Amino acid sequence: MEKKAARFQVAYLCCRPLITYTSSTIHTVPQFTQLNFHGTANTIEVSGNNTEIFLEMLAANVTGSVDANGVCQCTVYLPDTTFPADRVEQLEIQASSLLISVEIEIQKILEYSSKIVIYESHLQNLTLRVEFMENSDISFTELDFELVKVEIQELEILISQLKGSLNGSNVIIEQLFVKIHNMSLTINNLEKLDKNNVLIIRREIIALRKQLKECEEARNQTKPTPTQPSIIYGSCDHGPLLNISEPFIVQLNWRGFAYKAGAWGRDPAPVPPKKDLYWQAPLKDGRYMDYYRQYGSFDDLLLYKNPKDYLLASNNLAQGSGMVVYNNYLYYNFMNSRQIRKVDMNTNGIVLMKELPGAAFNNRFSYSGTPWQDIDLAVDESGLWAIYATEESTGNIVISKLNETTLSVEKTWVTGQYKPAASNAFIVCGVLYATKTITTRQEEIFYMYDTKTNQDTKISIPFKKVMEILHGINYNPPDHKLYVYNDGYLITYDLSFYPKNTNS
Repeated sequence: MEKKAARFQVAYLCCRPLITYTSSTIHTVPQFTQLNFHGTANTIEVSGNNTEIFLEMLAANVTGSVDANGVCQCTVYLPDTTFPADRVEQLEIQASSLLISVEIEIQKILEYSSKIVIYESHLQNLTLRVEFMENSDISFTELDFELVKVEIQELEILISQLKGSLNGSNVIIEQLFVKIHNMSLTINNLEKLDKNNVLIIRREIIALRKQLKECEEARNQTKPTPTQPSIIYGSCDHGPLLNISEPFIVQLNWRGFAYKAGAWGRDPAPVPPKKDLYWQAPLKDGRYMDYYRQYGSFDDLLLYKNPKDYLLASNNLAQGSGMVVYNNYLYYNFMNSRQIRKVDMNTNGIVLMKELPGAAFNNRFSYSGTPWQDIDLAVDESGLWAIYATEESTGNIVISKLNETTLSVEKTWVTGQYKPAASNAFIVCGVLYATKTITTRQEEIFYMYDTKTNQDTKISIPFKKVMEILHGINYNPPDHKLYVYNDGYLITYDLSFYPKNTNS
């Protein structure tokens, strides 16, 4: 601190001057202040450290000496009695405020740290998925890219919020934000590339894979290799069933795990203006269908978007997992009866009711492991069918071709297969295929009956399943898929066939 001199009025009493002085505020606060005095009889000057002091009017006797020139000289130690309590109080207030701010910031940091760990995990997962999409030869649909884009957009929003909270001061957050933004641009570029390339050849790739799989199966099982042109979807220009693919899990039914029984599928012939129609029908208490749901596309089904839910009146409930959808109409077995009902899926109204002559019902001849499915409705390339049993057939499977407009029976076939010995069945091109359970994770297509030749054949086409019981199996001609309701899960299988005029 700069040294200053102060003037004091001094009165001498035998070289013991009486010092009277005035001071001001202290800038520094020592315990004592050392001052040096010199001057004449009337005034002296004082100098030394910490002399910026405004003292209250105060007097002291100091022992001194007079030099040869008559100048009085003495040294004084003054106690520093002025304490700046107001400034200390201000400091305490500021310290308390700072402590609160620090605690808030520490809490924010802890919160942001946990969020950053989560975001980092999401980001690493997305990074791997994007790298896989960049380097992989596998084709991806627009939905694949859309799902990744949604996740990236969510991360961008979260990082933006975090960035705002930190006022842009955190370099790591800035870097994270830039990386996620770059990932978003990469996905957009990949999507453009996909639209220009992958989606165009997607069907060709699927067809080639199916042909390759057919060749491998034929070689492994020493069966004739198909030599005919590619099979046309929706037509019967092929031979009997050759193989069934691995199961593809679509999702859990929309009503949850408790609804283990039910059915689902795709309308093979939706009525315009509908381009597509997917439906789900979980069973309440494993027996009754009171609600069903439909979607306008497969993407909507996957994303649970734009569903249409319909409630059946208590006097219109369906029974069992044997329902099917065809030409925008839902066909099902009415509860506690052999009656088939037809529902308009645009209005949810009953448009037709008709009994199936002689059909057993209420668990008389249901499938093994799938109760209440005495009447199982099916669709193939030629239209609507009913699979059931009668007392006259002694429980053997009966097949009837139905007129979908009037629900009248056009023709009936009685097979040699006992219905309760099969776990389920479906029809492709007028050929009945029956399944049976091998283990909790394996099923087998073991029986076929051709309505064109009236011949039945024992076959063996094993396939895997995700859960134990296959409650509803619906074949869809336009894509050669089985839509299976497997203990609450929606599953699909791809079917492959022998070329035309080829026997298994």
